[in-house]
Amino acid sequence: MISLNAATLLNGDGIDVSSLVAKVLSQESGQKAIWEQRQSELANEASLLTGMNSHLSGLYSAVNTLNDVLGPLSAMTAKSSQTTILTASAQPTTTPGTHTVVVSTLAAQGTVYSDAIAGAQTSVLPNGAQSASLQLQVGGPGGATRDITITSGSRDTLTSLVSYINQQNWGVTARVITDANGARLAVTSNQTGSTGALAITLNTSSLVFNDPVGGTNATFTVDGIPFTSTSNTVSDAIPGVALNLLGAYPGVQVQVSVAPDTAQAAQAIADFVSAYNTVIGDLNTQFKVDPNTSTQGPLAPHSPLRLLQSRLLADAAYSPGSGALVNLRSLGVTTNDDGTLAINLSKLTGALTSDPAAAANFFQKAQTGFAAAFANDLRILTSPTRGVLNLELAQNTAERQNAANSLLDLEDRLNAEQKRMERQFSLVNSLLESFPAQLKALQLMLGLTPSGFGDSGK
Repeated sequence: MISLNAATLLNGDGIDVSSLVAKVLSQESGQKAIWEQRQSELANEASLLTGMNSHLSGLYSAVNTLNDVLGPLSAMTAKSSQTTILTASAQPTTTPGTHTVVVSTLAAQGTVYSDAIAGAQTSVLPNGAQSASLQLQVGGPGGATRDITITSGSRDTLTSLVSYINQQNWGVTARVITDANGARLAVTSNQTGSTGALAITLNTSSLVFNDPVGGTNATFTVDGIPFTSTSNTVSDAIPGVALNLLGAYPGVQVQVSVAPDTAQAAQAIADFVSAYNTVIGDLNTQFKVDPNTSTQGPLAPHSPLRLLQSRLLADAAYSPGSGALVNLRSLGVTTNDDGTLAINLSKLTGALTSDPAAAANFFQKAQTGFAAAFANDLRILTSPTRGVLNLELAQNTAERQNAANSLLDLEDRLNAEQKRMERQFSLVNSLLESFPAQLKALQLMLGLTPSGFGDSGK
């Protein structure tokens, strides 16, 4: 409540307009604090909803991974008994089994090189000659031939020859090799195997070339059947298996075992459980009652979150029907008292190892599989237009906009009210300040002795 001292109002000192206006407005600004508090609450709720929605999308992704027929549940592993000779990988469609591989030779790049000369800048033209020619064949007999014309001042040193060859896009790389004997020209194919075989088929320069090396195919057998390959990466010898040949050991048999990748499958299920527990944990946090304040989280009053919680719990308890695996529990995944899931890794690994096809069928059976059904529900729950949390976020955005508009309207009204009161109170202040002088003038006009009222000289 605002009070004024009547004894001092008429002494000519007037009133403190700014202070008085501020006091009046302070009584009307309580609503402003309410709107500001509401804005803060809505911003906090939006942050919580956004984080929860992101976690729900992560769960959708994890479930879709389990529902992918070419994903981790169908993954195969190919293991080599001699990883220094070869390594292997397998596609999901590969048939399990064991194969015997013997690697006799590796595919090699083709190389031609010259004898050493004095230096990289030494002329390669014969004495007294003004020109010479080189012809490089790429790809073995029948391969393309590349002509190199050498003239005085043009490509007549190893350095300039290397520069020229490397600019031609011939599928080769040239370089100068320098050692204690001098400098040599070396040209190496960018490809392995017979397609990378090199040869010097014409040479009128002073360079002397050695016999070509490399440019040979890999040779190996798979289950006694001979194969050749221009590359050391082979994908057509064992259907669905890629072999990476690393060493040639003609007398060593390498066993390549192809089997379901239970580790990858178990990890995908563990990722699902982790994503599911994150969302359930988000919801539990909102509904848990704080023993100190007897309050729940800010999103607890939002009934759609209860619906989301119920649907997720029902999805996790879903059983696709009969069979060796009928629910998550039969895989070693159990439900805790708070709705989160726990994994018995030993039981899970055993189930995946003993019957990987049954595990894949449990999750991926068309329409009725656990992951298929769960993914269908999550598709709705995460829909931009129908999803529970997206609808809540849309409502939150509308409420925040309404709060912002209401606060802006209130501030505009208070600003207008402030200006109006400042004008009115300034007018009153002027009258109060002039009152002693006007009273004194009136007393003099009436022949009265001026009172001491307002002797301040105003």
